[in-house]
Amino acid sequence: MSIYLDCNATTPIEPQVVDKINQYLTKDFGNEGSHTHMFGTVAKQAVQEARDHIAGIVNASRNEIIFTSGATESDNLAILGLKEFGIKNNKKHIITSAIEHKAVLEPIEELRKEGFEVDVLKVDQKGRVDPEDLKNKLKEQTLLISIMSVNNETGIIQPIPEIIEIIKNHECFFHVDAAQSFGKDFDTLKNKRIDLISISGHKIYGPKGIGALITRLRNYNKPPLKPLFFGGGQEAKLRPGTLPVHLIVGLGEAAKIAKRDLKKRQMKNKDIYKQILELMKNLNGKLNGDENYLLGNCINFSIPAVDAEAFMLTTKDLISVSNGSACTSSTYEPSHVIKAMSNDDKIIKGAVRISWCHLTNTKIPIDQIKERLQNII
Repeated sequence: MSIYLDCNATTPIEPQVVDKINQYLTKDFGNEGSHTHMFGTVAKQAVQEARDHIAGIVNASRNEIIFTSGATESDNLAILGLKEFGIKNNKKHIITSAIEHKAVLEPIEELRKEGFEVDVLKVDQKGRVDPEDLKNKLKEQTLLISIMSVNNETGIIQPIPEIIEIIKNHECFFHVDAAQSFGKDFDTLKNKRIDLISISGHKIYGPKGIGALITRLRNYNKPPLKPLFFGGGQEAKLRPGTLPVHLIVGLGEAAKIAKRDLKKRQMKNKDIYKQILELMKNLNGKLNGDENYLLGNCINFSIPAVDAEAFMLTTKDLISVSNGSACTSSTYEPSHVIKAMSNDDKIIKGAVRISWCHLTNTKIPIDQIKERLQNII
């Protein structure tokens, strides 16, 4: 059986989370919007408890949590939801980076088509944006800065604290796509200067189909978001529709466990990290990024003599890895993230992402992988 090493695409689900989901699918299945009986009351209490677990990780309050279908929807709501405010207040400038997820880049591109000015920050060979570059692009009309906390393809941590220092006295909104860092990096996301945070359930050992947008108060006011669709007053009128209670409690449970087991998970990830580094060095691979800025559960490297697709096909019965974001990997196009970091075609075409977690089998078959790849070099 192949070892699953694609946790940045989706994680295994915690058994405790499965139990919680099943409880609210089969026993406590009430609609949290029903106020006339105990089924609704029990469901509402469970949803509020989930909000508290999520809020506790980022130093927020329960009323700042807006449930969505996942980080993609959260990103779209954070970006497109500010359009009307930007137009009314003549703030039509947006700053983002070249390595953002498509769920950020594509909504911003839609705003550009509608007349917004967009600055896309380049990254260095380490895969990081330069805060000074952002500082130089910042202007009075800047509406939004959207920079991810950890890149989904490289695992590289972005300089969020440095960006916060630059914008601390600016009125722009700061959105952070935290799909890869929520529940793993606790300190950065607690900073109150981050106005909007996107998270996803299936990246923290929870269910697919659920996420949240954290909308922080600033001077007692929430970001002036407008909904993307209509039909109900749920989630502060920003996200209409009956709440999927079973998925929400699953996300809440996953957040609770992430906080409880952080140290234990980090220790397990460190052991696997050492093995993956050994594998990379055995294969004469080149790290795409910088070891000093890795979160610790993902490595992206290239073997110049081996195409990424050949790597994956040759080793697929040993390890399950990817060549980039699961949202775009079906196209087999070179990663826009690696292209932003390098202009070497061999590096770009050879880039492989390996990502793991505390539930990963710790025995990585390094010798077998090396033997397989030597046959195609």
